[in-house]
Amino acid sequence: MSCSSCGTGGDSPRGCKNNGTCGTSGCNKLTVFDWLANMDLPDGQEQFKYVEVRFKNSRKEFFYNKDNLQLKIGDIVATQANSGHDIGIVTLTGELVRVQMKRKRVKQDPEEICAIYRIANQTDIDKWKAARDREDAMKINAREIAIRLQLQMKISDIEFQGDGSKATFYYTADQRVDFRELIREYAGTFKTRIEMRQIGLRQEAARLGGIGSCGRELCCSTWLTDFRSVTTSAARYQNLSLNPQKLAGQCGKLKCCLNYELDSYLDALSTFPKQNQKLYTEKGVALCQKVDIFKGLMWYCYDGEWMNWHVLTTDQVHEIVKKNKAKEKVASIEEYASELIIEEKVSFENVVGQDSLTRFDQATKQRGKRKKRRNNRKSSGNNTRIKNTNQKKKGGNKPNDSKKPVAQKTTSGNKPSSNKRRRPKRTNKGGSQNNNSAKE
Repeated sequence: MSCSSCGTGGDSPRGCKNNGTCGTSGCNKLTVFDWLANMDLPDGQEQFKYVEVRFKNSRKEFFYNKDNLQLKIGDIVATQANSGHDIGIVTLTGELVRVQMKRKRVKQDPEEICAIYRIANQTDIDKWKAARDREDAMKINAREIAIRLQLQMKISDIEFQGDGSKATFYYTADQRVDFRELIREYAGTFKTRIEMRQIGLRQEAARLGGIGSCGRELCCSTWLTDFRSVTTSAARYQNLSLNPQKLAGQCGKLKCCLNYELDSYLDALSTFPKQNQKLYTEKGVALCQKVDIFKGLMWYCYDGEWMNWHVLTTDQVHEIVKKNKAKEKVASIEEYASELIIEEKVSFENVVGQDSLTRFDQATKQRGKRKKRRNNRKSSGNNTRIKNTNQKKKGGNKPNDSKKPVAQKTTSGNKPSSNKRRRPKRTNKGGSQNNNSAKE
């Protein structure tokens, strides 16, 4: 028999091959570490005859080993039921079972506690696996029938008995539901005995399991067995925002982990003065606005000056309160205000010679600046070249215009300067000289 997560067949899990006692998924549902497994019993003492057996999900029960079977953790056994027999996995044996029964207040009475028949054979395991394979399809059909009958309930889980003779339907509902017609529909559709069992929202989350907002498996499905009441005052004492989306767990109720550190917060707050305690000074009345439990600081402001906060330690507040009780007023709370020392947080330290994590970003920025400078230089150089070429073109075309008989007009109305005539001419050089000599 393999667990649902470690393997897909065979006589033992393919993952850890620990016969149902691995540390992942379904195998660790409310497990108890057997720290007495390697210890031998004293001479003359018999082994404790009660065994803890786990069934589907987190359902566990105690059974009486009347035939003194040599059982170990992970064995699949056939147990007594109200009608027929059931199949489960042994999760705890020995003296720790005595401790668990005492903690859960279960009496050691062989007449009231069901017995273990035998270690399951291959036929029992095949029937059990065939019944378990029917559960998912039945759950979908059961929900469709409940919706068709317009019943305000939710079918959360179905568990078959080991011999397949009975199916237990676990459901959640806000109000009382009359499901007599529903049972008739189920019995006619699934051809088996039906048992309806209502559970709470937290029990539903414990049976189905899941991943919490912390990234770990749900506490109620792995180790938490007693569900204590959780109130919003637990969040107030820990200075948490009363946001129902953050404080609610997968079951829709307040998270059980709000109670884990509540005692530590209450112990720390016992040394704090009351937050509604007013501080009377000559400057005015100061009111508490904020508390830091870890640093032992309190923020106060004057009545009417709600934007100016002053930080005081708990000892300073106690001192002011003591003077106020003696009908003495302090000059101002600024005299007691403690100076906050802001420590710079180092995001990266070159301890072992590592390079900076942002070294590539700095290099790319410098390269980008260099490229921009080069582009600017290139663009300025091209502009100057273009201007020079344009000026040359303009200067080279004017002497050629002397071939035309019509005189050129300038903006100033004057004749072209003599400097342009003195430039050397490649064409008609001799003719121009003859003309000049003739004029002379």
